[in-house]
Amino acid sequence: MTDKPRAATPAARTTQEVPATRETGDSREAQGAYPVGLRLANRRVVVLGAGQVAQRRLPALLAAGADVTLIAPSATPSVEAMAEAGELRWERRRYREGDLADAWYALISTDDPAANAAASAEAEANRVWCVRSDDAEAATAWTPATGRSEGVTVAVLTGRDPRRSAAVRDAVVEGLRDGTIAAPRHRSRTPGVALVGGGPGDPDLITVRGRRLIAEADVVIADRLGPRDLLDELPPHVEVIDAAKIPYGRFMAQEAINSALIEHAKAGRVVVRLKGGDPFVFGRGMEEAEALAEAGIPCTVVPGVSSAISVPGAAGIPVTHRGVAHEFTVVSGHVAPDDPRSLVDWQALARLRGTLVLLMAVERIGAIAEALIAYGRSPQTPVAVVQEGTTAAQRRVDATLATVGETVRAEGVRPPAVVVIGEVVAVGARTTGREPADS
Repeated sequence: MTDKPRAATPAARTTQEVPATRETGDSREAQGAYPVGLRLANRRVVVLGAGQVAQRRLPALLAAGADVTLIAPSATPSVEAMAEAGELRWERRRYREGDLADAWYALISTDDPAANAAASAEAEANRVWCVRSDDAEAATAWTPATGRSEGVTVAVLTGRDPRRSAAVRDAVVEGLRDGTIAAPRHRSRTPGVALVGGGPGDPDLITVRGRRLIAEADVVIADRLGPRDLLDELPPHVEVIDAAKIPYGRFMAQEAINSALIEHAKAGRVVVRLKGGDPFVFGRGMEEAEALAEAGIPCTVVPGVSSAISVPGAAGIPVTHRGVAHEFTVVSGHVAPDDPRSLVDWQALARLRGTLVLLMAVERIGAIAEALIAYGRSPQTPVAVVQEGTTAAQRRVDATLATVGETVRAEGVRPPAVVVIGEVVAVGARTTGREPADS
């Protein structure tokens, strides 16, 4: 730690700045605190106690760059891991007088009331701002309910009602993140493109960052498998382009999408390419990123929740399970096993003992199942097909590898659907009350 002048000398502070109280009827109400943001980078901060309170508060102190000394005889596993990683210095002992020397800020959270009181008195004598987890009225500082959204820090204090503080904080942060609280940027934005993974379909499953970028966009170019409900929330000035209707036919569609991204970005607009699932899981996101790079356009990739994992999970199927499957493999089924364009080694997949997750495979599931059986996979292997997973229209159809082709035809299963092959299907059936499919 470098030696720096204190923020204020004792002579500059001639009064004790502790929360005073006033009588209000039969209750005592704390006066309001003066809100301020402490810049603690490279400044000594002392934390007494290493329990749940410290576990919650330490990450923010470390993120602020504080030079943290932790004093406690024992710690929670998470706090101990911070010490082992070198993020803070841990002195494994109890508090003793003098521990707060040269500190700028202290967090007192031990389970020893006498030690807390003594440390609080030392903090008061040395003009060290001090938070106490056991007695807020005896503290000289309070910790607000804090949240962050893209460079904005929201801190809420409501005196003696921490749950209300948290509720207000959550409402404000969520509003900033999803765009329901209008907070336009007054600095110029850099035009560019964000490739945003929209998740499996449920609009609540898009990432926080993805939702915020959509709210800030000038243009959104959307796939039909993206979370369509989010588009209805956009203000009228946002141009929404349906990527499925971009002209030039199926063969030229990707080139046309690339051209649209480049055209709008070069016109100075902030563009979001909204894709289903994750941009880089069979989403052709890298093709778009490469086209943008060649055109000299900044590109941000926002990962999404892949339907390969989320849709089985929403249907009660774990893609791995202890003692059942130690691996899972995600495979594109957009071409049949005997198609010369296929890059999949179906013979090798048939030998695997774990879970197979097939995307874009509904139309070819019969041929795929036949190939897996021919290469050695048991015909009795459980199979589940989940159509429109995570949406209101979700449905699950169970079969076996021997029957799945006919079952899909008979049940009229249509894309988008995720196919799960393996013993984990039976595990999921037990939790959802389903009977294993007959052979």
